[in-house]
Amino acid sequence: MRQVPVTPRWLGLAGVLPALACLALAWIGEEAWVDSARIAGGLYAGLILSFLGGTWWGIAAAAPAAQGRGVLGWVWVAAVTPSLIALAAGLWWLTDPARPQPALAMLAFAILSSPLVDLRLKGMALAPRWWMALRWPLSFLLGLATLGLAVR
Repeated sequence: MRQVPVTPRWLGLAGVLPALACLALAWIGEEAWVDSARIAGGLYAGLILSFLGGTWWGIAAAAPAAQGRGVLGWVWVAAVTPSLIALAAGLWWLTDPARPQPALAMLAFAILSSPLVDLRLKGMALAPRWWMALRWPLSFLLGLATLGLAVR
């Protein structure tokens, strides 16, 4: 992670702290805190997932080929998909509030697999050189924290 510029590195790492705090509250906090920790962690995971889609949208919009069709079409679709996944997970959770595990697992899987989009963007030379050095650890930490909430 040393090749990542200081500001995105520290802000990115700080961005994982709320998820880790929710995980800690769910696992080692009072039993009464578990549901609140899951809700907060799930909401945060959905927000970050949507944020990732926004980064992909920005990358696509800034690409020289953004005006054309074809080569970037998949990026536009990928950019809106995280928000739709977050919405679907939230709606699923609302249908059975006593069983948040499937929705949390859905969010965790989406977050853990999100670097695959970034990898393709990097392969197309659309993402900064240091992008994957940031994206892998952040997605891994947030995805595992969300999965940890699902299995609690």
